[in-house]
Amino acid sequence: MTGCTLLPAQEKGMASYYADRLHGRRMSDGTRYHRDSLTCAHKRYPLGTMLKVTNIKNGKSVVVKVTDRCGTRRIIDLSYAAAKQLDMLRAGVAMVRVEKYTQPLGVPFKPSDEIDIPELDFEITRKPDFSTPIWKKTDDEDKAQHEIKAQNRRDQRAASRHKHK
Repeated sequence: MTGCTLLPAQEKGMASYYADRLHGRRMSDGTRYHRDSLTCAHKRYPLGTMLKVTNIKNGKSVVVKVTDRCGTRRIIDLSYAAAKQLDMLRAGVAMVRVEKYTQPLGVPFKPSDEIDIPELDFEITRKPDFSTPIWKKTDDEDKAQHEIKAQNRRDQRAASRHKHK
């Protein structure tokens, strides 16, 4: 086979992470490096490939996207955020296992159980009189409204007098 590079299912080797001075520089795929993104540089995997990187020492793993190429000394260079998730910031390098990441089949973010959704009441009610603009009201409506307000005031006064007795 010519022009084809066979990649192992898993690789083990030393990983390092990008220095802060590379923040904002262009990567091989044309995007800019951001220290808080989960990206990496790899020698042979195609750009855009998702890789699962596992720190062999502590078992922590992270999924990163290949956005750049790295040199020959390390098998992978990680972004600051990926290195932080692997807990390798203090040491600067770590022995890792690299494998191609395949998403699990199924619907992402689908809840496993049925969710009880409350029933909504779409009953249509008649608008109250006070929502009618003053310029649309007739004299009869205006008088009826004043009479209702006056009756409410009388009822309130009577109730407060009855309380005090």
